[in-house]
Amino acid sequence: MYSKLPLLLLLFISLRSFCQQAEIFKPDSIKKELNAVEIKSTLHVDGILNEPEWNLAKPSPDFIQIEPYQGQLSNFRTDVKVLYNQLYLYLGIFSHDSLGRKAIRATDFKRDFDYRQHDLINFSFDGFNDKRNAMCFAVNAYGVQRDYLSFDDLYFDENWDGLWRVRATRTDSGWYAEIAIPWQTLRYPRTKDSIQNWGMNVYRNRRLTNEISAFSPFPRVFSNSRMEYAGVLKDLQPPPPKPNIRIQPYVLSSFDHYKNFDESVKPNQTKTKIGGDIKWAVNTNAVLDLTVNTDFAQADADLQVNNATRFSVFFPEKRQFFLENASLFSPAIQQAGDGSGGFMHIQPFFSRTIGLDTLGNPIPIVAGGRFVNRSSKRNYGAIVMRQEETNNSPATNYFVGRYSQNFGQQNRIGILSSIKNTPSGSNIESTIDGFFRLGESQSLNTILTHTISTNANQQGFAGFAQYYNSTNHYKFWWTQSVVTKNFDPEMGFVSRKDVIGTTPGMNWYYRGKLLPFKKILRAYEPGFLPEFYWQTSTGKFIERSLYFWPVWLNFQNGAYLGYSITPVFQRLTEPFQPLGITINPGDYNYFQNEIIFTSDPSKVLSIAGDYKWGTYFNGKLNASDWKLQFAPIPHISLLAEFNRNHFIDVGEPKTNSTIDLYIIQGRFALNPRMQLIGFYQKNSLDNSDSYNIRFSWEYSPLSYIYFIYNHGSLTDLQHVKQSEDHVIFKVSYLKQF
Repeated sequence: MYSKLPLLLLLFISLRSFCQQAEIFKPDSIKKELNAVEIKSTLHVDGILNEPEWNLAKPSPDFIQIEPYQGQLSNFRTDVKVLYNQLYLYLGIFSHDSLGRKAIRATDFKRDFDYRQHDLINFSFDGFNDKRNAMCFAVNAYGVQRDYLSFDDLYFDENWDGLWRVRATRTDSGWYAEIAIPWQTLRYPRTKDSIQNWGMNVYRNRRLTNEISAFSPFPRVFSNSRMEYAGVLKDLQPPPPKPNIRIQPYVLSSFDHYKNFDESVKPNQTKTKIGGDIKWAVNTNAVLDLTVNTDFAQADADLQVNNATRFSVFFPEKRQFFLENASLFSPAIQQAGDGSGGFMHIQPFFSRTIGLDTLGNPIPIVAGGRFVNRSSKRNYGAIVMRQEETNNSPATNYFVGRYSQNFGQQNRIGILSSIKNTPSGSNIESTIDGFFRLGESQSLNTILTHTISTNANQQGFAGFAQYYNSTNHYKFWWTQSVVTKNFDPEMGFVSRKDVIGTTPGMNWYYRGKLLPFKKILRAYEPGFLPEFYWQTSTGKFIERSLYFWPVWLNFQNGAYLGYSITPVFQRLTEPFQPLGITINPGDYNYFQNEIIFTSDPSKVLSIAGDYKWGTYFNGKLNASDWKLQFAPIPHISLLAEFNRNHFIDVGEPKTNSTIDLYIIQGRFALNPRMQLIGFYQKNSLDNSDSYNIRFSWEYSPLSYIYFIYNHGSLTDLQHVKQSEDHVIFKVSYLKQF
């Protein structure tokens, strides 16, 4: 078994040598430029661009294609103009289209919408010109907002919500968007010179043909937030940055009703709660956030997952207070969206460990704060939180501190320390991490972390290193990991313990002359993703999974189709219990197949499927996940999902079992600011069902009225049906000074 590893490495090197013209172009030394024009008036943001001030600015130069034909002129002109006064940076966009309204694609009005399903324009600003950090603002053809922060084109605060305003209109010759961003929302330096030039890039997705074009071109393997490829926004004279304060108080009233629960633990009650957040931008680099009686009633509830693997499920953070600047505190190594990097996932600090129990139920937070300072040379910050005592958990204090130093061209070394303190003891984690850009296409990401649990008097260690070589023609990676048995990051996340993992892999991207049906087929992208695991406590080889995707087809319209074959070896050293079935220790060899596909996700009706079949330990497993989306207009979006795991003669005793999970989601929007959202899910694993209905009205930018109804029920071990209902009314108001 061990002797195969050098042969495997040789195979990767050989495959790589066959990839021709794999270089990616370097950033242009002569940057594309767009001039901003100062105005004295204040514009009415309506998405029409009929004010005479817009005639003062020249439109942007021609956009260049990123997809599907990198380097060619875009087939659809995009005009971008930039104006400003002492209050706002104004962006005016006209996306030309010969089909006009008929060409526009949009499936919903969700803020931070899925970029694969919408026509959109995206701006990235590098106000400090450090070529590392970007503030990104996107809008679709209906004026729906998407914004995020990017760092080194590696870490993203995708759920950051900035304060800005946009409106859009649609015509027979294209669509307009008009954006006003307050200077207080943007980050830029205080300089002696009154005129500033910022790094800026803009990209457009004309979704009908899935053509992506950009103001300043970049290799298609990167994103538009890779700021060394950005152009220049010239002649800005913003007001000197000054401390500004945002306050967001709220008032909440709720009613909780429980049936067949112990009333001393979960009594029926009506509550009123007042609290809020304060954000103080101390200077251009530093931000202080304070929170009192923190509430996350409006956050999206978690959708259930039936997991038949040996890896823990990672549920993303959805609470707004923890989302901003999350990337500073969350260095991580994990699998990428295209499957590269391997299944191992380590994140030394994970904010969901604060204010939530292991089942995702909320635990009250008394108060807390976060301080962050970012600059081109260094970043540092700290979070402190106080969690309230409940019947199931003691009062808990949390601290996480972070420092990272930038050096060279996009290299970074950082340290992170977290402390979770309860009356019974403390859990302390100390971490060193590094990110090294080895060239335009190569990078190395590393994490070394150590934990001490004083109440159990034990220590643990984890180390990870992940190398990537990404070009337009292939992606090669090697992830090496080690996690000891006693490693216990109570404020972090790790997908598996007591393992040494070796997970190399390679995806090949072919668009050459031999590719057939080029009008409908964009690329052929096969991949080989092997996984090898040893047990740290014994040194024994315990797992081998050879994921081979001989078929992966990417279509011009955004659809894809893949087929994989995977021989698997598992050596269980202790019982494994997937979805209520017990599998005894022993050696198991089995073989699995998988088909995964999706149709064009931007269409009115789209379908996606993932079907697995084959042997599974000592039996068989057929697993499927089907999703059907219906979005007749952007105001209405419905999504139905059916997940089934069918076990045949698995475990001891040999068990036949079928576990079904049903999920229905709906979004009904009068406009991007007033929406009714809901979902229903039913799981046969524990005979549970739940639904969530949420009405939201953004009556002023980032100020909301919410009405929320949650219901959940399940059958306990004594076959008693338990249920709970929660009704919540919440009003928040944001004021920026």
